[in-house]
Amino acid sequence: MIRSELIQKLAEENQNLNLQEVERIVDLFFKEIVDRLSTGGRVELRGFGAFTTRARDARTGRNPRTGEQVPVDAKRVPYFKPGKEMRERLNAKAAV
Repeated sequence: MIRSELIQKLAEENQNLNLQEVERIVDLFFKEIVDRLSTGGRVELRGFGAFTTRARDARTGRNPRTGEQVPVDAKRVPYFKPGKEMRERLNAKAAV
């Protein structure tokens, strides 16, 4: 599912909101997650999972085209850990 499909689905399920209102809500939702992560915080959505960041050390990488070594700076990257409920649904065995 892509962002526009999510907005369309939410608009269909919430007839009292117009498409622009749903889009603003989705934008705000994602903006708040990014803002919290950018300050080193954590976002936990019960039953879904938790978003955090992890530190990656500086390293020497390679340019895949030329094979030349290039320095890669240290950085923080987003990390998602699925919640128990999501893991159970994803790994549920089909009834025989």
